[in-house]
Amino acid sequence: MPPIARFIIFILVSMVVFFWLIRFSLRQRESKPEARSLMRVMAIVVVGGMLFAKYGNNMGLPWWIYYTIPALATLLLPPVVFRMSVSELRLYLILALFSSPMIHVMFSLVLGWKEYMPFIPVPSLRELLS
Repeated sequence: MPPIARFIIFILVSMVVFFWLIRFSLRQRESKPEARSLMRVMAIVVVGGMLFAKYGNNMGLPWWIYYTIPALATLLLPPVVFRMSVSELRLYLILALFSSPMIHVMFSLVLGWKEYMPFIPVPSLRELLS
């Protein structure tokens, strides 16, 4: 599969995970976030963050810049935009911190795609079973 197709799949899966992460974190609210604001935050955090990380890496930026800026956007923007309470924030931060590594583990383990977070080596099932 071409690398751009994999990258698009990474983005789409990350968007779905992020959408449900926000919805789950804010599930006890009477009024849910508007779809428009959720889509804007998702575009900045997921799409913008992944594009920044990919092209920051390709442009030779240090890893601590091209990973830290998207991570900070992920950790700071949704709580501010959605005005999360302390309990919502606590749940969101826990889920947000574990979602990217879990996506990486699933892609690496099931499909053998290791470029989502290449600095965390996870063997594929094929590698483990051979």
